[in-house]
Amino acid sequence: MSPIRRRAAAGLALAAIAGRARAQAAQEPWPARPVRIIVPSAPGGGADFTARVFGRFLERRGQPVVVENRPGAGAVIGTDAAKSMPPDGHGFVLATNSTHAANPFLFRKLPYDPLRDFAMVGLFGSYPSILVVDARAPYRDVAGLVAAARARPGGLFFGYYSSSSRVPAELLRAATGAEMAGVSYRNVTQILTDLRGGEVAFAFLDALSAAPALQEGSGLRAIGSSAPARDPRRPEIAAVAETLPGFAMEGWMGLAAPAATPPALLARANAAMAEAIAAPEVRKAFEEQGLAPRSLGLEAARDFLAADTARWREWVRIAGIEPE
Repeated sequence: MSPIRRRAAAGLALAAIAGRARAQAAQEPWPARPVRIIVPSAPGGGADFTARVFGRFLERRGQPVVVENRPGAGAVIGTDAAKSMPPDGHGFVLATNSTHAANPFLFRKLPYDPLRDFAMVGLFGSYPSILVVDARAPYRDVAGLVAAARARPGGLFFGYYSSSSRVPAELLRAATGAEMAGVSYRNVTQILTDLRGGEVAFAFLDALSAAPALQEGSGLRAIGSSAPARDPRRPEIAAVAETLPGFAMEGWMGLAAPAATPPALLARANAAMAEAIAAPEVRKAFEEQGLAPRSLGLEAARDFLAADTARWREWVRIAGIEPE
């Protein structure tokens, strides 16, 4: 047999093997073994909550789900670790707008590439960021906060721990011209402590993290939302856009897998996500925490990520944020 024919035969054999592997992946039960979900943020936050609600639902299929928190460096540490998981359809990362859309523009040397190293599996839903202040603060709305910042140039600080908390605050600064400085935190719990202690004046928290912090007696007050309009379920929280027309920004929670994960297994995981989002108890849990459930197929999820990446590129540019 000539070298050309040998190469052609080898190529056909490999294609046949790959085809059989895809067919087998599509037919075998899923999950076939324990599932691991890396959450690149601390326990108790919105990403952690989302992963655990989905994990409990998925465990009904007979396999345990391990949620592993790997916080740090704006969700970079955990996300970078997730890219090295075996691409066997049983390892995932809780993907967010921070990890997969915003971080490429916030870090000069991001150790992972959201498009090259991962495959989007789907979305759980979207959420606004909530502008929170100490309940004893004199400002009770966005206009009052901006007036206080203008009266004390450079004297008001905001805390942030992710793109969803930093970029809205930077956009507020850019839109009003008020001098405000940001303070980086490792997690949302530390921000809440310093808000109550008066170390920082305000923070934008993702709606899921803000929900438990805004219960009666929490010592905190919500004075604005980054959603384009008020949420009918929380009409007492004004949209920042009511004071600054055009101000709007929303984040999202989803799932991603290592890039080499077989498409058939991605499809199985995507179907499980859709099933979970359709379940009344899961929808209720998400909605009560401020996450608007939203299901997307594999192709639609990829398109969504591409569009959201473009949005975050523009928001970071407008906010004037230099990559770290």
